Amino acid sequence: MKATTDSGFSHIHRGDVGGASPRFDLSGKTVLVAGLGVSGLGAVEALKGRAGRVVSVDEKKPEADLDSFADIDWDGVDIVVASPVFNPRTPFILEAQSRHVPVISEVELAWLLRVPAEHSASHKPAPWIGITGTNGKTSTTQMVCAMLTHCGMDAPAVGNIGKSVSLAAVDPKHDALCVELSSFQMHFTDSLELDCAAITNIAADHLDWHGGMANYAADKSKVFRNAQRVLVFNADDARVSDLAEAAQTGPECRKIGFTLNAPQPGQIGVSDGWIVDASGLAGAPAGEMNALAKVTEFSHLCEPDGTVYPHLLADSITALALAMGLGADPGHCLDALRSFAPGGHRIQTVATAHLKDGGTVRFVDDSKATNAHAAHASLSSYKPKSVVWIAGGLAKGGHFEDLVVNQAKTIKAAVIIGVDQQPMLEAFKASAPDIPLTIIDPNDKANVMARAVEAAGHYATDGDVVLMAPACASMDQFASYADRGARFADAARQWVRAHG
Repeated sequence: MKATTDSGFSHIHRGDVGGASPRFDLSGKTVLVAGLGVSGLGAVEALKGRAGRVVSVDEKKPEADLDSFADIDWDGVDIVVASPVFNPRTPFILEAQSRHVPVISEVELAWLLRVPAEHSASHKPAPWIGITGTNGKTSTTQMVCAMLTHCGMDAPAVGNIGKSVSLAAVDPKHDALCVELSSFQMHFTDSLELDCAAITNIAADHLDWHGGMANYAADKSKVFRNAQRVLVFNADDARVSDLAEAAQTGPECRKIGFTLNAPQPGQIGVSDGWIVDASGLAGAPAGEMNALAKVTEFSHLCEPDGTVYPHLLADSITALALAMGLGADPGHCLDALRSFAPGGHRIQTVATAHLKDGGTVRFVDDSKATNAHAAHASLSSYKPKSVVWIAGGLAKGGHFEDLVVNQAKTIKAAVIIGVDQQPMLEAFKASAPDIPLTIIDPNDKANVMARAVEAAGHYATDGDVVLMAPACASMDQFASYADRGARFADAARQWVRAHG
């Protein structure tokens, strides 16, 4: 087999596993694993017995072999597996590249180490279904996992969620892998040939890490490269549509668009309240409008009053296309979707206050809305002037003027948290100066969320929603978006007990 040079590891032998799959031959080689988060720990475990020597480095983890990048003996390193927390301009990465030492992601490592699935008649590795995008990755991946599991497959959700993808790839019991792929993971990934691939959407995010929008989109687009069965793209997103059109895929790959409008031939979409397939994946001839199910059949897609969450509907259609593209039964997929519940911190009602005057106020956790695009989708789900919005955090270089001007009709009042408040405050000043604001003192980090919820509660009246969809990252004042969401839920329940 001819060795690839995409990641610069042509000097590492690649053989065949079971006559079907490329394999890294790392015997006698030293692999440096940089960062011992979930992916790094998984890489270390997967490399045991496969690499000649594994050296880990992490400045904050005492279990690492090295606690300083200055202690790396570069003359003895054959390849680097870098955690996605390290951007391409990190000094040790530049040092490795200057020495022509290949730098790869844990996802790339997983792809090159994957082993044949024990239940595969062809003795090939389990197929990968890869999902990326600015927003919707996690929900879509979880939905695909639920659909394939309902069809009787061992198909875990891995990668950017759940089990590390490297450990999953070397476990022969899996029938398929549902892989959430971040743009960070994709940057140092070059060999993927996914069976099914999707980009949910692309909007400005993590531009500081990637060094600009063009680089960010290019890293996302790698999931489409050499896709084998189906390439699923957002037909309502011009940038994603262009990437899909330009993608070089396997000869049998079908390009399937998804839309929240009536589908064109080759697409799956929505018409008159029904999910409709015009791609042929569900069994009818391609181009024929095949109504699959009413949107209202799926409880996770709707507010209590029946208002549809458009972003979750888009994720559901994407997942359906991916699962059917792998060959899953449409009926089983729809059954799985009917019982699906989104993961934590995604449009989750965490408390409801029954006010003394008979009214109600709901508290909704969407802490996973860590950028303007996600927050826009979340705010769009609610009625005019019904939302008291808790926003702010680490802006990551983002701007919020468009978000505020587009959602001013929805926002009744806003409570601004975080240490990086100026971009959000400037957006309100420029785009919606009449909306009342409460600013939570960033210098006092104690009880941030309790103070924010208390402030939001002062604005809320019957029928309102206190929505925590911050449009920003969380690590300025919280351990993670999950920690932020959990603290919001606790504070909301305390407010309900005090005011209900």
